[in-house]
Amino acid sequence: MRTHVKPIGKSVIVLIAFILIALLSAFAVRAIQAPDVNPRSDYWGSVREGVRGYTAVDFEPHEILIHNGGEIWREVRNGLIANIGPLIMAGVLGAILMFFLIVGKDKLHEPKTGRRLNRFSLAERLLHWTTAFFFIVLAITGLSNLFGRAVLIPVFGQGLFAAYMQWALWVHNFSGPIFLILLLIMFVIWVRDNIPKKIDLVWFKNLGGMIGKGPRPHAGKINGGEKAWFWVMTLSGIAMGVTGILLDFPLLVDQGRTILQTAHAIHAIVAIFFIAASFGHIYIGTIGAEGTFEGMWRGTVDESWARQHQDLWYEEKTGKSA
Repeated sequence: MRTHVKPIGKSVIVLIAFILIALLSAFAVRAIQAPDVNPRSDYWGSVREGVRGYTAVDFEPHEILIHNGGEIWREVRNGLIANIGPLIMAGVLGAILMFFLIVGKDKLHEPKTGRRLNRFSLAERLLHWTTAFFFIVLAITGLSNLFGRAVLIPVFGQGLFAAYMQWALWVHNFSGPIFLILLLIMFVIWVRDNIPKKIDLVWFKNLGGMIGKGPRPHAGKINGGEKAWFWVMTLSGIAMGVTGILLDFPLLVDQGRTILQTAHAIHAIVAIFFIAASFGHIYIGTIGAEGTFEGMWRGTVDESWARQHQDLWYEEKTGKSA
């Protein structure tokens, strides 16, 4: 039995086919004329370039809808700093470990005499250990902020990490200005003894006699290594202190997002190198050299230590030849 399509049905089919062909033809022509082009790409391209618009908010940065610098800052912080920073610190720790395993502890060449020389006053030691305390607090809280999401969240979970970071950020922001003030006091008190001299270059040739053979290089109250640490600490501390204050008080001066982003990057980079350099200072001051820790802990050192490490200072203090 045959079925017949009524004339009106044929007309509807033809009309639908014509509409589909017309639409597909229009899409094809459009694709050929402007393939893969967002009709509003020029608009958003201008926005990404930082073209200013109008806003009723009386604050200049709000005139820009998208701040491209924020994406650059995130790439630097989460990419360059977050990836290279741990390698730098781990590399320094590894180098110190290898040095200790190969060279060993710098022991006294002569037995202790029991006669002690005053090296640092009580006020100097209190200043040193107070500054060291705030340095450690800032290092722990700062590294937690920089690497906490990758390191601490998998261990403690998001809830505990969030509670810790609220406390850590407050402590970090509060401790920074105090550390800067203490650092400036240390600079005023000790800068006279830390002026570089020609004998310091000789000290660095064999790291104060810790490597190689031959007599120990001459040194005054502060040797070349201690002077190097003093200037690293001073310059790094000032750089971190200034950038930290800018971040703590963004409305203190008329500063935009670019200044804050730059300050944060400088703050983090300098902090990583500062912490890495502190590993060497801590090593020498504790297990690296016998008798060195006593100077800053007790305030006095044995005469044998003074003759071996700071012979010129020993002669000045005792009037005897080293």
